[in-house]
Amino acid sequence: MSRQTPLIRFGVLADPQYAPLPPHPTLNRHYQASKAKIAQALEVLDGEDLAFVVTLGDLIDRGWENFDEILPLFETSRHDTVFLPGNHDFLVAPEHLPKVHEKLRMPAPYHHFGRDGFRFVVMDGCEESLFATAHHPQRRASAINRLAGLEADGAINAKDWNAGISGVQFEWLRDVLDRAAWDGEKVVIMGHYPLYPDSDHNLWDSAEVAALIASYSNVVAYLNGHQHTGNLGQLGKTWFVNFKGMVDTPDENAFAVVDIFSDRIEITGHGREESRTLPL
Repeated sequence: MSRQTPLIRFGVLADPQYAPLPPHPTLNRHYQASKAKIAQALEVLDGEDLAFVVTLGDLIDRGWENFDEILPLFETSRHDTVFLPGNHDFLVAPEHLPKVHEKLRMPAPYHHFGRDGFRFVVMDGCEESLFATAHHPQRRASAINRLAGLEADGAINAKDWNAGISGVQFEWLRDVLDRAAWDGEKVVIMGHYPLYPDSDHNLWDSAEVAALIASYSNVVAYLNGHQHTGNLGQLGKTWFVNFKGMVDTPDENAFAVVDIFSDRIEITGHGREESRTLPL
């Protein structure tokens, strides 16, 4: 394989948070503008040869009906589209909460798929949260207790707009990574919440999950959104890349193309998203 030929390339969007709402200047949220930005991003990405395009959560800001405003834009893309939920995707009426993953065309809340010799792992960071469990009193009470414990410990990510994963999902992730290592696959993990470096936006279980991921030399990257300012870190041999939020400006876009080579990851940023070269 030539140094100039990527092993795989794919597109990345994060946090469009579309809603037909006026801007929120204090938070730098321009909800309505995201519809045009998504269309522009997909038009640019259609000019690229990509394995797929992933949106790293918060497709909408709130409101079940807004999925039907945005999802049809992706149907025009020539690429496969991959979605995973963020906290805002669960800001819908309680009767719709059990259907969010299905609405996002996900085969399961957390799952994995192979492409071009890579194993892509899609995590469900919203599994244990106050917002995704509003229809399930027992699960919501458990999440409230988890958050209270983090607050008592003074954790900087003890926020009700963050969330965590179950022990079942943690062991599932370990099993998927074990099998990928056995099969000689390189791994890219995608989630909504940051894991590393430490941040007030991080997954409630960020330290444990980041340590697990970094213990595998074949995991080249963990990709996420949620923290709209973006971030970057490396733990072990794994790069932790936090993509910037699309919703944060009235007109400037934010999306990227990721090329993975045998010796590096090349991120080509568009708009506010930074371009990076990350050695492997």
